[in-house]
Amino acid sequence: MAVDTATTAPSQPEGGDGAGEAVRPLLSGAPAIEEDEDLDVRYAPYARRDAYGPMGRGPLPAAQVARLMFAAAVLLPLRLIAGMLLVVAYYLVCRVFTLFADVGEEGRPRLHGWRREACLGAGRALSRAMLFVFGFYWIPVCDRRVPNAEDVPENQSEELERPGAIVSNHVSYVDILYHMSASSPSFVAKNSVSKLPLIGLISKCLRCIFVQRESKGSDSRGVSGDVTERVQEVSQYKNSPMVLLFPEGTTTNGDYLLPFKTGAFLAKAPVQPVILRYPYSRFSPAWDSIDGKRHVFFLLCQFANYMEVVRLPVYYPSEQEKEDPRIYANNVRKMLATEGNLVLSNLGLAEKRMYHAALNGNSPRALHQKDD
Repeated sequence: MAVDTATTAPSQPEGGDGAGEAVRPLLSGAPAIEEDEDLDVRYAPYARRDAYGPMGRGPLPAAQVARLMFAAAVLLPLRLIAGMLLVVAYYLVCRVFTLFADVGEEGRPRLHGWRREACLGAGRALSRAMLFVFGFYWIPVCDRRVPNAEDVPENQSEELERPGAIVSNHVSYVDILYHMSASSPSFVAKNSVSKLPLIGLISKCLRCIFVQRESKGSDSRGVSGDVTERVQEVSQYKNSPMVLLFPEGTTTNGDYLLPFKTGAFLAKAPVQPVILRYPYSRFSPAWDSIDGKRHVFFLLCQFANYMEVVRLPVYYPSEQEKEDPRIYANNVRKMLATEGNLVLSNLGLAEKRMYHAALNGNSPRALHQKDD
């Protein structure tokens, strides 16, 4: 499947149909302090519009405060205990199935055959149980993965048709739990994750790609190389787990789609696009401008949370897209925006940090200069 190969200039959006792009703010002219409404317009992809307000600090009615206090006393501890037990259970599963297994580089256990299938199957079941504990009781999935015949290149062999990576919009840390429950993919994670108690062994069993994100030197090229090599491996060998990549590089409020980084598309392999949406009435599960601890608190105190999933057909790049990963990334992005009714925005992580700084009363200009 391929869409047009020409890129379009950003334009001011006329609504939520994904047809236009939200324009990058004039960074050099950004005032140190702005009204909240002006900030929400300027940094629209990161603005929270739920009942809890910006950064989850908005005023709440007395009835909602009482409901929140009750949930914090009853629901929160039960979910925390259940969630911890599930993590321990997954760790024990990994520990059992890695007994006497060969150990590769970085202490990665090499699982094959029934051991690998049993370990990944248990991980999918326990990840879905974790989502249930978090209040995602029912997750509707719209599966459009059967491609049209004209979308598949004629010379595409059966072995090479397997996508090398899952590319998804990024809304919340809950995204990872869903993908784990659906397909047990590998992730790109900080190197420190491999050393964490419990989580470290789990991430190794999932064959995560560990990177040193703190380094801003030449190592970034090595990270792209590792991801490209893994994606190529997956597209050629059916026993290799797919790699989950969030090309936006950060989370939004779920209504927008940021520019895609090209790392997922350098391998010239097909990709599996997935769209995640989080409908809500009071608290939005989107992790945009809210502190992590506060977000977990509100999420676990909400009795029911909602998620919708759209699985699109595998995207097969054209020859032009294979030669230019920027065109490939842009076309996949436009397709996701159209199919998910998402607004294209050309803001990025730097603007997100500026928005957070402005909400906290700091100067976004100083933060931008630090990023440069």
